[in-house]
Amino acid sequence: MLNSKQRAYLRGLGHDLDPVFQVGKAGLTDEIVTELDDVLEARELIKVAVLQNCLDDPKEIAEAAGRQLRADVVQKIGRKFVLYRPSSEEPEIQLP
Repeated sequence: MLNSKQRAYLRGLGHDLDPVFQVGKAGLTDEIVTELDDVLEARELIKVAVLQNCLDDPKEIAEAAGRQLRADVVQKIGRKFVLYRPSSEEPEIQLP
């Protein structure tokens, strides 16, 4: 669980990130969760976009992704959200 200072630090890092995944019409599928897990292990901080044709609520998708990936949802704005999970091998991001 992140405190407010850590969350603010990660929001600053995530601001300039481009979305690495797009959740489409099918919603949050097992394949997307698997790919997100691999990318989170490599990058630790990622931005995900929810496309307009997705009928699910972006906030619910962000919370579900966070639960399934054991990651923290750093920020949710509109149809985009930022996830953080430290790498199990070599964490690169040092939290304050």
